[in-house]
Amino acid sequence: MLKLMRLPARLLRRKADSHKADYGRILVLAGSPRFSGAALLSAEAALRSGAGLVTVGIPAGINAAVIKNKTKEVMTLPLPENKDGTLSMAALSKIKSFLENADILIIGPGLGRNKSTWALVRKIVGGLNLPMVIDADALNALSGNLKALKRHKAQVILTPHPKEMANLFGIDLERVKKSRKLVAKKCAKDYNSTIILKGHQSIVTDGGSKFYINKTGNSGMATAGSGDVLSGIAGAFLGQGLDAFNAAKFAAYIHGLAGDIAAEDKTQMGMIASDIIERIPDALKKSS
Repeated sequence: MLKLMRLPARLLRRKADSHKADYGRILVLAGSPRFSGAALLSAEAALRSGAGLVTVGIPAGINAAVIKNKTKEVMTLPLPENKDGTLSMAALSKIKSFLENADILIIGPGLGRNKSTWALVRKIVGGLNLPMVIDADALNALSGNLKALKRHKAQVILTPHPKEMANLFGIDLERVKKSRKLVAKKCAKDYNSTIILKGHQSIVTDGGSKFYINKTGNSGMATAGSGDVLSGIAGAFLGQGLDAFNAAKFAAYIHGLAGDIAAEDKTQMGMIASDIIERIPDALKKSS
């Protein structure tokens, strides 16, 4: 039987006179015409995990569709786009301006593979030193361009699955699969980051003495959007004052536990990423 972990007091205690800005102002830079849902999954997961304010920065062309489908509490920031509807380099100044009043950036879910978008990601990662969760297409944008990651001075959480891990750091995929612990720890140390290497019993490491193997979760979570949910939880915990390692550790744990609770109701075969989000409050309650 799984032994439940207790969440840190920092997450559980809220002052009576607190303000929404006390719990993290988050920008989720995500989405493209084919993957607008990724931005919403990450944003909604962040809200369900305690974030105070969450805005999705998205290509202007999908703003109307996102507004139609989003939860009422998620705000949007429409941004300049390329001809294919992905974020363009022209969005950089508007993003910089918005982030002057934000605490956390989640970047990557559903951004697409446009070269201009990837150049934008590298500019942001290498030039803006605020805490970040880097996921999905933002990881792909950094593949072979790790100088941007080296230049980043604030806390950063990387959330690759094995193939993304291999591509990002130029490591053979089979080596990643066979030596997950060693590979994750070395890469985290080399690039001063915290890594959640996703998969069965995800690994979380800061490259030093802090290391965690997650025991929650199930195979039903191998479904579209599950990783976007994880990035949202991690960003929310980072925004509520946890350091990068603990934000990543408890995000992996709560993500998996919410998935386990969802599977009891929906079955592993029938569950989808939105079901995980719905069960985040239950997972938080079990761990309080």
